Amino acid sequence: MRREAPILEFDPAPAAVIEPSRYNRRIDVAEHCVVTFFQDVIDGLAAQQRLRMVKSIRSEIGLHPLYEISLDGRRLALIHPGVGAPLAAALLESVIARGCRKFVVCGGAGVLDSAIAAGQAIVLSGAVRDEGTSYHYLPPGRVVEASPEATAALEAVLRERGQPCRTALSWTTDAIFRETRDKVRARREEGCAVVEMEAAALFAVARFRGVTIGQVVYGGDDVSGDEHDHRDWLRLERERERLFAAAAEACLRL
Repeated sequence: MRREAPILEFDPAPAAVIEPSRYNRRIDVAEHCVVTFFQDVIDGLAAQQRLRMVKSIRSEIGLHPLYEISLDGRRLALIHPGVGAPLAAALLESVIARGCRKFVVCGGAGVLDSAIAAGQAIVLSGAVRDEGTSYHYLPPGRVVEASPEATAALEAVLRERGQPCRTALSWTTDAIFRETRDKVRARREEGCAVVEMEAAALFAVARFRGVTIGQVVYGGDDVSGDEHDHRDWLRLERERERLFAAAAEACLRL
């Protein structure tokens, strides 16, 4: 197993010393789950008293609530995955162990092409694995794909809602302050439209556990030029609400 780079030492053994199911007992929870980075949307739903907390998952930074919401009479789970691949992957593992099986992720991402408008929806067909977590779930490789059925559901819902979107790869990286100009150029030439920190890990966990997952993001800050352009991307409240609604509808179609 030993290689020059430890990250390449993949072990395909299905069982680990710490199994998620040992500390995350199966509960009565919705099969469908939206994993959203939009804390403002979650807070808004909570203020409207539309959320029911079914479980809190504890980590060293505090509690991570797993909620349920009723949409058109159907149950939908909802969780914020934190920030960064390791925490997001661990929370996804916990939610899978609890009983969720079909996932749609929604969030924001930096754009690698200035032609992508702030707020534009991008459905992720897959992610370039420039982080570490995915290499503990899958053999070394360049790209991990989203579940095709989830990608198709997202594309269909956005099209029906009249929300402009494109489908493309994402570049998943652990190092927000090491997105160099040459790397941005190389990832763009590879077909990546956006950059974020979790997709490759989430897709890898889903594949390893045999569950369905898709992801949609909106165009956020712009890292395609010589200087970073923030574009006030965190203030696009309406776009975030619309994207969450589309993600929820697509998830319930799976």
